[in-house]
Amino acid sequence: MRTLPKTSSGLYLRHSLNRRSRLVLKHSWRQMVRSSLYQPQFSYRQVLYSWFGSFLGIAALAYLSVQTNYPLIAAPFGATAVLAFAIPDSPLAQPRNIIGGNCIGAIVCVTLVHFFGTAPWVMALAVATAIKLMQLTKTLHPPGGAVALVGTMSGASWDFLFTPVLGGSIIILLCTIAFNNLAAGKKYPRYWL
Repeated sequence: MRTLPKTSSGLYLRHSLNRRSRLVLKHSWRQMVRSSLYQPQFSYRQVLYSWFGSFLGIAALAYLSVQTNYPLIAAPFGATAVLAFAIPDSPLAQPRNIIGGNCIGAIVCVTLVHFFGTAPWVMALAVATAIKLMQLTKTLHPPGGAVALVGTMSGASWDFLFTPVLGGSIIILLCTIAFNNLAAGKKYPRYWL
């Protein structure tokens, strides 16, 4: 039998997988690695457009934040950029979802922080409530949950709703519309409301 190096406890590990176990693991690994029907497939052109569009969108937000001294950028906008530039046809990346989902997350977190503070249970309540309201209003946008969490963690005030959330969402949406319709040659958005 082949032995492996000693572990920190001083015991030798032995290679104990029999032939059948190795075949099962090999087959499982192949299934994990190969393409799935449910995973989006991207051409090199789409990858390049997604990279360039997300770069321009986040750069515009960052530049405007620095030049205007308004906080127009927040961490959840990275996830918004993934949806808006990589899979713009997704229902989660449409204008109603981007603006509505992010604003619902901001309203929920600011309201809960105002009444209950920033305790850990308030963070959980903010995310759960934001998800529920986004589902009920058909504005589901995963970064909206992140907006609720980040806002609650930072003890956000009512200004958080306007800058960075509403202002940043509008800017990223305008960049998405311009880039996808002009440079990428796609029809975006699929629907407005």
